Amino acid sequence: MFTGIIETVGEIAQLTHEGENLHIKIKSPLAQELQIDQSVSHNGVCLTVVKIKEDSYMVTAIKETIQKTNLKTLEKGTFVNLERAMRLGDRLDGHMVQGHVDGTAICKNIKDENGSWLFTFKYENVEFSTVEKGSITVNGVSLTVVNSKHQEFSVAIIPYTYENTNFKKIREGDEVNLEFDIIGKYIKNLMLPYL
Repeated sequence: MFTGIIETVGEIAQLTHEGENLHIKIKSPLAQELQIDQSVSHNGVCLTVVKIKEDSYMVTAIKETIQKTNLKTLEKGTFVNLERAMRLGDRLDGHMVQGHVDGTAICKNIKDENGSWLFTFKYENVEFSTVEKGSITVNGVSLTVVNSKHQEFSVAIIPYTYENTNFKKIREGDEVNLEFDIIGKYIKNLMLPYL
């Protein structure tokens, strides 16, 4: 379980394909604090640490994870948002995030709001939706929905989030990972028999 409050940004140091799996080596200041078998969110994707060496560590993504997330677009030098799993008893500053990506979206528009940025994302083939003032996770970042439309939403990004996540690297046309609010997903499933 995560909160969507990004701890740091890591840099992809190496990508190695082995069969259908993708081994991802990440250079990060968190590396020396991690342990083998620990869960870390990478752009919102929960992956298990399998190797640690000096200032980097390795995780492995399987075929399904690669197909359903933006991990397939990673290249050496790409920056990813990182968050370690929350500890019981910590404050929940963002919202409850599982690290299980529901799908991806494309950045449709970025508007400079003179002190913040309004990012608009469009998504398809995802059975969930957003609500204004509700929670959404974009590349692992817990955010509040500003505008919500059918298969489209906007979020406002403050300067701190912009500078301390990979939002500063997102451009129009880029693919991002989405995890919809878990409470909204449960409510939708409970209501399906009545719709």
